[in-house]
Amino acid sequence: MKLRIYTNENVDVAVAEGLRRRGIDAWSARDAGNLGLTDEEQLEYARRERAVVFTHDADFLRLVHREWQEGREHWGVIYAHIGQLSVGECIRRLMDYALFMDAEDMKNRIEFL
Repeated sequence: MKLRIYTNENVDVAVAEGLRRRGIDAWSARDAGNLGLTDEEQLEYARRERAVVFTHDADFLRLVHREWQEGREHWGVIYAHIGQLSVGECIRRLMDYALFMDAEDMKNRIEFL
């Protein structure tokens, strides 16, 4: 199964838009109508959609780790510190994941751009 990328609300919507323009199955929390959801709700949404979450939220990493310790699986998280990379650089690096990994490869993984 191809990798799908969901960007939570702290990521510029231009990242998901740029990935889509390049043929990647990507969408933002805004696209999904998920603005204002808790991190737990965002993660549950991504689970249902079998999507990797791209985030700038370090608290999200702690949530995923805690849930994994409790036996709950996820479809992967990719993290970049906010402001560290430009939108274009985020898109370029996420493209590598989307082109060279499939959904099963990212299952229960946390990656850092």
